[in-house]
Amino acid sequence: MAVRVVLVHGIRTSSTMWRAQVAYLRDRGTPVTAVDLPGHGTRRGEAFTLDEAFASIDAAVRDAATLGPVLLVGHSMGGLLGIDYVGGEDRPPVAGFVAASCTSIPRGIGLSAYRFFTRRFDSLPDRGLGLTNRVLDRTLPPETRPDFGAGGYAFDAQDTALASLSTLDLLASLRRIDVPLWFVNGQWDQLRMNERLFLAVARHAELVVVPRTTHLVTAMRPRVFNALLEVALTTIEAAT
Repeated sequence: MAVRVVLVHGIRTSSTMWRAQVAYLRDRGTPVTAVDLPGHGTRRGEAFTLDEAFASIDAAVRDAATLGPVLLVGHSMGGLLGIDYVGGEDRPPVAGFVAASCTSIPRGIGLSAYRFFTRRFDSLPDRGLGLTNRVLDRTLPPETRPDFGAGGYAFDAQDTALASLSTLDLLASLRRIDVPLWFVNGQWDQLRMNERLFLAVARHAELVVVPRTTHLVTAMRPRVFNALLEVALTTIEAAT
């Protein structure tokens, strides 16, 4: 049976961030589902809760698993949620996991500072959209530049989602993950701070650092990220 892929986006963006990966996977003949988490994308206006976020991921995974092995791929917040989900005490039907731009424990002064700055940006007349667009214009290639904002920005869900992440026990979850796991970070990603700890705790993990790349590794270097997906897919295909 063909491997199925489930993609989980990061905070504030939506399933549209995965357009380059969806196109690659469909060209490859690999079935793919990109979910929108509560409060994001097509679900803006809904309240963000961890329970509903996990329910959304679980529904997509279990639906895909009825037809074949599942590779779960998460970016940033989606990766952190994926760690907690795949490493849950009740093991989900996931055959492999790619966790991108998420090797940082979302607690303490780092999280507090990040929430402070996002609130300040949110207080601007345009909610910081002008600055966001300038940064994306300078860092993303034309082929993926529109993708992060195509589904809208989840300004209203952002602070609640950030606060929710602090309750996750990521190290305990990492210890329980018993499927192939790939951490993928950009060289200049601010969330690399705990990558060595994550790699030491996770029993079946590999770390890939993409040179000259920021936190937005999926969009900044889409061909490299797609090549890493190919590694994960062929690994699972060979095992099954």
